[in-house]
Amino acid sequence: MNTSERLIEATRALLWERGYVGTSPKAIQQAAGAGQGSMYHHFAGKPDLALAAIRRTAEELREQAEAVLGGDGPAYARLEAYLLRERDVLRGCPVGRLTMDPDVMSDEVLRAPVDETLDWLRARLAGIVREGLEKGELAGPADPAALAATIVATVQGGYVLARASGSPATFDTAVRGLLTLLMPRTA
Repeated sequence: MNTSERLIEATRALLWERGYVGTSPKAIQQAAGAGQGSMYHHFAGKPDLALAAIRRTAEELREQAEAVLGGDGPAYARLEAYLLRERDVLRGCPVGRLTMDPDVMSDEVLRAPVDETLDWLRARLAGIVREGLEKGELAGPADPAALAATIVATVQGGYVLARASGSPATFDTAVRGLLTLLMPRTA
């Protein structure tokens, strides 16, 4: 991994663990094993490096989601795969955690990749929900956009519940409850 990549990855980890304010240039340099000159050679400063790290985190979330949502099969199965995919539940969502960082949310440039990713996720889920409703693969009637927002809220809320309880079981309970509601009713 080159110096630029090490700096981005170190910043990603520190943002997740400490937030924007707690991620100092010195901490980034130490975690990346890079000097001050190297950091400022590749990035204009902490905001520029944070933006690169946030973009990378957002891209990774989209790739992970698309890996299960873009597969073949019925809408319910793809939503189930998304909701039940392996996650480090007790650490939370790296993009979701950024929404709780007031310094990221108050900066339009740093917030943009977060907003774009959550918008993309809701739109992607809404498309699958719409498809599932049209084919009778999901319980309806429902508004696809509202149901997509509910899916995202359940995942993000599940992270919060799991972290609060110290147990991934609460996350699992939340997503399995949602899956029960999504399942089409049989006669």
